[in-house]
Amino acid sequence: MAILNRSLLSAAAALCIAQFAAAQTLPAVSVTGKATETAPGLAGFSDPPAKLPMQAVNLSAERLSDLGITQLAGITRLDASVSDSYNATGYWSTLKVRGFELDNRFNLRRDGLPISGETSLSLANKAAVEVLKGSSGMQAGTSAPAGLVNFVVKRPLADDATTLTVGAIQGGTVQASIDHSQRFGTSREFGLRINADTARLDPQLRNTEGHAHTLAVATDWRVQPGTLLEAEVEFNRQSQPSQQGFSLLGNRLPDARQVDPRLNLNNQPWSLPVVFDNTHASLRVQQQLGSDWRAQATLGIQRLRTDDRLAYAYGCTAADGTYYADRFCPDGTYDLYDFRSENEHRDTTALDVFASGPVQIAGQRHDLTVGGLVSQFKSRFQRQAYNYAGTGKVDGSAVTAPQPDLTDENTNRDERSRELYLRDRVTLSADTTAWLGLRYTRLHRESVRTDGSRATDYSQGVTTPWVALSHAIAADWLVYASWGQGVESEVAPNRSRYVNAGQALPALKSRQTEIGLKTGTQRVEGSLTAFDIRRPTWRDIGSCDVAESCERRIDGNAHHRGIEASADLKWSGGGLSASAMRLKARREGSADSTLNGLTPPNVPQTTVKAQVRQDLLPGLQAHVGLQFEGHRYATPDNSIRVPAWTVVDAGLRYLQTLGNQTWVWRAGIDNLTNRRAWRESPWQFEHSYLYPLAPRTFRTSLEVRL
Repeated sequence: MAILNRSLLSAAAALCIAQFAAAQTLPAVSVTGKATETAPGLAGFSDPPAKLPMQAVNLSAERLSDLGITQLAGITRLDASVSDSYNATGYWSTLKVRGFELDNRFNLRRDGLPISGETSLSLANKAAVEVLKGSSGMQAGTSAPAGLVNFVVKRPLADDATTLTVGAIQGGTVQASIDHSQRFGTSREFGLRINADTARLDPQLRNTEGHAHTLAVATDWRVQPGTLLEAEVEFNRQSQPSQQGFSLLGNRLPDARQVDPRLNLNNQPWSLPVVFDNTHASLRVQQQLGSDWRAQATLGIQRLRTDDRLAYAYGCTAADGTYYADRFCPDGTYDLYDFRSENEHRDTTALDVFASGPVQIAGQRHDLTVGGLVSQFKSRFQRQAYNYAGTGKVDGSAVTAPQPDLTDENTNRDERSRELYLRDRVTLSADTTAWLGLRYTRLHRESVRTDGSRATDYSQGVTTPWVALSHAIAADWLVYASWGQGVESEVAPNRSRYVNAGQALPALKSRQTEIGLKTGTQRVEGSLTAFDIRRPTWRDIGSCDVAESCERRIDGNAHHRGIEASADLKWSGGGLSASAMRLKARREGSADSTLNGLTPPNVPQTTVKAQVRQDLLPGLQAHVGLQFEGHRYATPDNSIRVPAWTVVDAGLRYLQTLGNQTWVWRAGIDNLTNRRAWRESPWQFEHSYLYPLAPRTFRTSLEVRL
């Protein structure tokens, strides 16, 4: 009840949406630009998003370009339910959705197929990024709760088109790309699309100079009416030193206004870049089966190679002998380690086959999808360096000697997964629809250290159901309720201190209930949603300091309840996209009563994101963005609070027609007021880190459509 009382603002926003949608005097909306590329059906359903009983965000490539977003982490600027979770420059992106961190091993998809997110994922050849908020068990056998991210690959267009883009960002980053689509053949049955992108990376954050390159080729063949064959391959490489985070100074949160946001503590003479080499490819066949049914088979591969290197700050020993394991020393010193894990390989192969179409059962129409997904993941590492290299200082002045010896073992992993799934949309009446989903997953996982020790091997079967009921209460208005499960699977660490070492743990079944109100027309899209997510949590019970003194077992829940409101309003010459979330995330049911009622670190309670756009002159449009994230905590015990912050961005977009060409000029300023604050406070590896907001940054680009 308390959270509902605190959400009157969200309800008022929904009322404004309703009044806006009901208005009949709005002028016609004129849209200029490229047609939106068709994306695969959201969550496996072909219905328009406004008609689905779930919440999701579809971020088109054009929208990302307008805001200068080139990395997955950038989408945290656009939706209130999506926030940062250890997003360091030069490293892979990690997101939180509704307060839960997405697992980069299991919560990412590429055209619906599972991929590893433990790499830098290029957006150069992506038509859109989709964020599904809700029961991830609909699309994933095992995954963290609260959502999935899906990358939609650019495919050949119906019409020939070429786009050239050049851009620059303050500090020295320059980028150039080409996007070319063309059709061939007597009936234009063959399609080809090429995307190439290259960038010299030199952001304002010091000591992070690098480069990134992407080359992607997508083809299709319309073999005959009803038969489509598609193939694509993508190569990308990024080499860039990553960013080392700040931390607490003893029991004190450092003042972000006194910390230089351009300072990178990964600035030793021996600091090396993190290198990501990625190959992605897929082959997809779509076949129409009669007039109503269709079948699809997709084979995808991902081959990743990584050199992960960092001058790594972790803990410290103070002058008085006190050891701080989870923060820096009060005087601003810290223990510095030489970390190097080179030649890492992560390989994923997946095959998804399904058929879908309508059937009549007991006088009711069922739109069925029946399919199976087989996937295999393999990681292979070598020994790594994790060696003490001296004492660092938060002013970046300390210089130490490298310690590159490979003294630490790594862990190789194998996983095989076989999934069977069923989705059903049942038309109960003209206005009421039932939605059903069921997925059965059979897992087999193995792991072993690089020296052959600590081997684990287990199999597990899990089932994740999902049900929803939607009802059209008026034209273009939908109310719905849904319930679903997600599953995570783990094994107790195979170490001598655990009494259950190497044993498979019971599957963690998260449960989410959601009720929502949605509308969708040409002028307005909006929603108001309440959700409740419970996820069991693991905890090590016992002293855990000698052999067989520790047991890893389920101990209570992470309970996240919240309300989301979103609106996408369009008027003649402009529009508004806005979202807000009020979240109550708490630990409950632990045997240790001191843990109950605590908020997880790095989870803001209130979040608002908004972008307003308005035409100023013919062809010239301005946009202003606002991000507000409320206070959060830096440690699990909630002893140190990180203040809220607000950032304003601004930009211009000028559309110019020259003969048959369209020129799109873009200019923007991120962090317009040069706000100084701690952007996020991730708790990683039992340590509290702090990442500052990036300083005010100018960017500009030119896109030429031929």
